[in-house]
Amino acid sequence: MELPRAYGLLLHPTSLPGPYGIGVLGEEAFAFLRFLGESGARYWQVLPLGPTGYGDSPYQSFSAFAGNPYLIDLRPLAEAGYLRLEDPGFPEGRVDYGWLYAWKWPALREAFRGFQERAGREEKEAFQAFWDRERSWLDDYALFMALKAHHGGLPWNRWPLPLRLREERALREASLALSQEVAFHAWTQWFFFRQWQALREEAEALGLSLIGDMPIFVAEDSAEVWAHPEWFHLDEEGRPTVVAGVPPDYFSETGQRWGNPLYRWEVLEREGFSFWIDRLRKALELFHLVRIDHFRGFEAYWEIPASCPTAVEGRWVKAPGEKLFRKIQETFGRVPILAEDLGVITPEVEALRDRFGLPGMKVLQFAFDGGMENPFLPHNYPSHGRVVVYTGTHDNDTTLGWYRTATPHERAFLGRYLAEWGIGFQREEEIPWALMHLGMKSVARLAVYPVQDVLALGSEARMNYPGRPSGNWAWRLRPGQLLPEHGERLRWMAEATGRV
Repeated sequence: MELPRAYGLLLHPTSLPGPYGIGVLGEEAFAFLRFLGESGARYWQVLPLGPTGYGDSPYQSFSAFAGNPYLIDLRPLAEAGYLRLEDPGFPEGRVDYGWLYAWKWPALREAFRGFQERAGREEKEAFQAFWDRERSWLDDYALFMALKAHHGGLPWNRWPLPLRLREERALREASLALSQEVAFHAWTQWFFFRQWQALREEAEALGLSLIGDMPIFVAEDSAEVWAHPEWFHLDEEGRPTVVAGVPPDYFSETGQRWGNPLYRWEVLEREGFSFWIDRLRKALELFHLVRIDHFRGFEAYWEIPASCPTAVEGRWVKAPGEKLFRKIQETFGRVPILAEDLGVITPEVEALRDRFGLPGMKVLQFAFDGGMENPFLPHNYPSHGRVVVYTGTHDNDTTLGWYRTATPHERAFLGRYLAEWGIGFQREEEIPWALMHLGMKSVARLAVYPVQDVLALGSEARMNYPGRPSGNWAWRLRPGQLLPEHGERLRWMAEATGRV
């Protein structure tokens, strides 16, 4: 696919400012869209939007299709009279997921009861129409979440055996006994997608596009693994026999053991890759461009025995990526997919990416630890420019934090390289803007930068530490932290490099 010469910013909605403990799809999200438009940006990139559980990672969601109820803006529900909404007094600047869990779920349940008691016929019919339209995934998700709540949050493979095995009688009895809870979870999805659709329409009205993020794997404790165990390598107890991850790399000496169950690709292929077709169709309803995380896993994936505590022991196993993307192309035509092609990339991975014309990624923080042949240096980008350049991603430190821990060689190389591109800096706080300027000047068709770098924040604003099980995904903007002068500077830089 061809990208316009443009730029965008990376900010997960949970990081938006606001009074209710976490960013939501409300007035602050619309204000950020206006900031992007006024700054000459073309794109807003977000992380996966699914409901999160233990560890709070958007890459470990309870569903491959559902939206995160934490992102629902409760203010319209309060204005409709469905609940009384008071400022819970959450601290600004970070998400406290423990407090949020204890406050937001009861607030959502109160709003649902208010909806049932006070909503008009038109609203109730709209909810029912949504449920009917989305039954292919929503029935399983809503019952999964209801059963999870009923069993104290336990993962599905620790429920009673008849429910684990999805015996027809057990499912029928559970659906009847938990009908109110099932309806509640379906309702949260209706309201989430309603608010997201309003945000997407506003983005389009402003000439903006949304970039979403799709994890290649799904979580072990998810509606899809429970509903379709035949798609995954599981034992008789419903536990993975092999799990996903990556071998030792830049981020970790022992690799990353993600723990996701691996696909039985032969089963998915026999079914015409319907799971992936449905997933992508849903993603394209939400986003204009879809970044698929860990693209290299479509060519070959790192298979780790489930008994191993780290990712050191594993093996590469081939995947039918070409067959899958041929099916995607037959179904959708040229799909706007961005390939996250970082990590251990082989010529075979590059060939798969290029065969389907998918843009890849370049991360500037990776560019200065070697010599002039480093593929992340802008002078080595392909002349067609079919790449997206980042200062860093959600898995990296902020650019200022990276610079403060860089080696003397990296610092010296960076200074000389920037000078060759006519970019100077006087203080270390100017480094993030210097790297953003370098990316803007490059041939990369699209440049995307974390908002933390626009604000020149240090490691305290880092979003994720790969391999760290908790304490991630919590950073938030403070009210008024992103200023018009930031937007003016971005716009000037974009205009000067032909990105507006």
